Amino acid sequence: MDQDFLIQDHVKNERQLEARKFLNRREKKPVWREYLEVAIVAIAAALILRIFVVSAYRVNSGSMADSLYEGDYIFVNKLAYKYGGAAPQSGDIIVFKYPNNPDKDYIKRVVAMPGQTVQVADKIVYVDGQIAPVPEGAKNTDQKILPGDLSTRDNFGPFKVPEGEYFVLGDNRDDSRDSRFWGTVPRTNVLGKALFVYWSWAPDKGAPGWSFPYVIDLVQWIGYGLFNFPSHVRWDRIGLTI
Repeated sequence: MDQDFLIQDHVKNERQLEARKFLNRREKKPVWREYLEVAIVAIAAALILRIFVVSAYRVNSGSMADSLYEGDYIFVNKLAYKYGGAAPQSGDIIVFKYPNNPDKDYIKRVVAMPGQTVQVADKIVYVDGQIAPVPEGAKNTDQKILPGDLSTRDNFGPFKVPEGEYFVLGDNRDDSRDSRFWGTVPRTNVLGKALFVYWSWAPDKGAPGWSFPYVIDLVQWIGYGLFNFPSHVRWDRIGLTI
């Protein structure tokens, strides 16, 4: 009986030894290959997120001040209104393809929904006969009131929003080209809902240019960025929820 146990232990030890030899014979991946595989997975994940989930945009004008400033970089949720999700609502800040030039992306705030009637009278916005809520960041900077026969900026409508479209305004009401001037935004043009500011850089008219062959400009931009980094970053805006 003792011999049987000894034989079993010996066989078990032999198998464990063979297993260790097999593992030792396996080819170990070089470090560079492991890093490469991690990088490929990370890039693939980033591309999937970029295509289907979120996109990054830069605010290129002051039409949404004081909610968004020129030089703000924002993340946009591309799934917010897709695949059976909710429709844009009044108050949402959306990114959309400009109806008159789909190659351009605009960002504005939804003020009136499909089927609602919107009117601007002496700068005051009415929706279905009621004064529309004024967003915290919205403002008027020009005390002058332009008559409707000269401009639609301060006096507009009444206008009924077509079905499947949205009436949008910039929060900087006196310095925004929006639905008062070029019409409503079709639902199919809406790209997503603005989420938050992930970076903000104050624009500078003295910044270097960018032209071929780019080498000198690249060197200038590196120096410009290093020198101006502390003062041009709007630290208080990073992470701001929209």
